[in-house]
Amino acid sequence: MSYDKVKQAAKLYIGTKQTTKAVELGMATEVFVAKDAEPRITMKIINLCKKMGVNVTYVDSMKQLGKACGIEVGAAMAATANE
Repeated sequence: MSYDKVKQAAKLYIGTKQTTKAVELGMATEVFVAKDAEPRITMKIINLCKKMGVNVTYVDSMKQLGKACGIEVGAAMAATANE
């Protein structure tokens, strides 16, 4: 179900750098974090989302998240925006 939200998003930010920037700038509406991603990477975005009031949704795999984003490789995180 969460992967469907990613596929249907009007605007998508994929990867750690883009997702972090989107959250910092207040553009992200929801952040998707892969459960199998490296915790030292994901903890930063999770804490930032709590601080900024952005909803975090956990998905099972980086590979599936990457596929939902339309890329060939896995993605640790992605953010959706309404733009």
